Amino acid sequence: MVAARRPSHVRLARVAATKPILASGALVCRRGKRGAEVLLVHRPRFDDWSFPKGKVDPGEHVLSAAVREVQEETGLTVRLGPPLPNVRYTVGRNGAGSPKQVYYWVARPMGDRKVADYVPNSEIDEVAWAPIDKARRRLTYPYDVDLLGELDQIAVKTSPLVIVRHAAAMKRSEFEGPDTSRPLDSRGQRQARRLVGCLSAYGIVDVISSDAIRCVRTLKPYARSAGLEISQDPIWSEDCEDRRHLRRKVKRLLDSKTPAALCTHRPVLPMVFDALGIDPGGRLSPGEFVVIHRHKSRVIATERHSA
Repeated sequence: MVAARRPSHVRLARVAATKPILASGALVCRRGKRGAEVLLVHRPRFDDWSFPKGKVDPGEHVLSAAVREVQEETGLTVRLGPPLPNVRYTVGRNGAGSPKQVYYWVARPMGDRKVADYVPNSEIDEVAWAPIDKARRRLTYPYDVDLLGELDQIAVKTSPLVIVRHAAAMKRSEFEGPDTSRPLDSRGQRQARRLVGCLSAYGIVDVISSDAIRCVRTLKPYARSAGLEISQDPIWSEDCEDRRHLRRKVKRLLDSKTPAALCTHRPVLPMVFDALGIDPGGRLSPGEFVVIHRHKSRVIATERHSA
């Protein structure tokens, strides 16, 4: 893998496994009559304006939490785009209390973008679209204003390409059949189920896999939940030696605008990442995945997660 080929504009964000207080949210954007607008929420308890966000539930993935929190606080269903910088602050009076870390993404609403029908409640009593300049003046906290400034770095609409290393499988030494038939173990099955919410957060509609059982079953729970077929191709298998054909396939994925997920094997991943011109930041563990946000065949940003 040629790490130096990663474009300077690509930002790699790795999400840590645990934090004292972990939260997720999104800067939801749309194109209004007077340009770009973002979605703001007002909390009566604190009398503040901020972006929709909330705590990650026990066992919940930060990606799933971001989509859920936006839906609960605004009534809108969104799909995540590129990651934004994490926001860290202390919860409590006068800076004394527990540290909190919030993961943010750019997000775009799906379907109806109106919030006029939102029903106020004790947690969020007002939801409003605001032009960027007006949002900057209305936001209560300086770190939210800083976060809003990051949108200038990701001004284009991107589409996701998720590269997944298959989930944990039975050991080769413990399986008597052909290697392509080696199934997931219990941990791998749990990882596959957790991938459902992760891939859904990006609105994946093209599901691609090596023809090995462990790869197919890594994506099967998501494909079943989304009503999609898995496209199996031996080009992504461990024994494929046609690197030129593989690079052509990767180039087609990069050129495509369709939200897609590809599940393949550890020995194949370096070739895939090299063809994409990115450095994922080390070897992926079983069930880990890298999300490539692309625009006009260019990698705009990447992020790495565990299932």
